[in-house]
Amino acid sequence: MAGHSKWANIQHRKGRQDAKRGQLFTRLIKEITVAAKMGDPDPATNPRLRLAVDKALGANMPKDNIQRAIDRGAGNLEGVDYMETRYEGYGIGGAAVMVDCLTDNKTRTVADVRHAFNKYGGNMGTDGCVSFQFKHCGYLIFAPGTNEDALMEAALEAGADDVVSNDDGSIEVITPPYDFVTIKETLEAAGFKAEMGEATMKPQAETPLAGDDAVKMQKLLDALESLDDVQEVYTTALMDE
Repeated sequence: MAGHSKWANIQHRKGRQDAKRGQLFTRLIKEITVAAKMGDPDPATNPRLRLAVDKALGANMPKDNIQRAIDRGAGNLEGVDYMETRYEGYGIGGAAVMVDCLTDNKTRTVADVRHAFNKYGGNMGTDGCVSFQFKHCGYLIFAPGTNEDALMEAALEAGADDVVSNDDGSIEVITPPYDFVTIKETLEAAGFKAEMGEATMKPQAETPLAGDDAVKMQKLLDALESLDDVQEVYTTALMDE
């Protein structure tokens, strides 16, 4: 794993996400609504909804907002009917990019996503062209200095798939996607609090970028993430700060 800049990269991403908190709330409400619509409106029996609610609570979303989104998805309140769609393509240096959307107008969404790819040096591809480069899983990242042996023992006992040590001293715990919340809570109870974590599409391998290439790639990612219909953007790019 290209661990030389892993910690800085993760911290940078966390800072960027915090700066976009208003946009994050909108996306979380969409995800909660769709998760409640597609399954049981009770987070205890709907793993996707539990993940969405956990992420919303982690972003300090008011519980009333969360409940209204659940009620909207369950049909108890009126709301927009969102469709799920995924677009794939390539960024700078051949880095893979995958864009997950929730939209009420696929024609608008695909045009916006294609425009962002084209404008910022990327290339939108066909369905399945890069998805095989990602694995659906949960991950938790712990700061350098964390007791690796103790964390590994606790994580594997809790049901984690793997524990990975990076060159910079940070440690990643990889989990099944829908066991992410349970394992995170178990580790917190054992005294291990992650700096960052989520259920995500994790790159199987990374594409290191630096200098102008990293700047150009970040502009492409920012353009995609700024689109109203985009929920998540995943990439194999690993950029030095």
